[in-house]
Amino acid sequence: RRERLNGHYEVGAFVVANTLSSIPYLFLISLIPGVIAYFLVGLQKSIEHFTYFALLLFVTMLLVESLMMMVASFVPDFLMGVITGAGIQGVMVLNGGFFRLPNDLPNLFWKYPMYYISFHKYANQGFYKNEFEGLTFPNPQQGANSSISGEEILRSVWQVDTGYSKWIDIAILFGMVVFYRLMFLGIVKLGEKVKLMLKKRVGSSKKTSPVVEI
Repeated sequence: RRERLNGHYEVGAFVVANTLSSIPYLFLISLIPGVIAYFLVGLQKSIEHFTYFALLLFVTMLLVESLMMMVASFVPDFLMGVITGAGIQGVMVLNGGFFRLPNDLPNLFWKYPMYYISFHKYANQGFYKNEFEGLTFPNPQQGANSSISGEEILRSVWQVDTGYSKWIDIAILFGMVVFYRLMFLGIVKLGEKVKLMLKKRVGSSKKTSPVVEI
């Protein structure tokens, strides 16, 4: 803040630098635990599927940081910022389509609009599509030799929207990253303008106030 007030760089340079400096760290904490979890639980063993898994995890981490930076820009206290950010993400988790299936969510507020605002919806659907699409599973409910496709499981069991590609889900998440970063930029710039206006108003009021000599 001191360097900014001294005019060394603008708010846009700070936001860009903050974003770029966090990318290597977020990539590492997405890749290393991702490698452990992915192969430990036995997901599809192909480079393409693992690359999508790691990329989606990375974009989600970047999105969460962008959301928290936006919250921190208008909440002055550190503790209140953590509580506010955790509360926002908690509401998103509840209606992201995991704890309650999409068709079971109450339409008012929880599904419209929160289900479509929640980034968990697109993250979960991307992970589901990456794992189930292209696979076939035995279906003992229909007979000993019957099977069910992964796409049918996505539609009937997980109630996933299969009308678009899994890459669309990751593109939507990336769009949310850009949106939250732009919100962060706008809030910081607006905050500076408001502080400058208040400072000028206080300064002008001191100049115009009458001086009483005793």
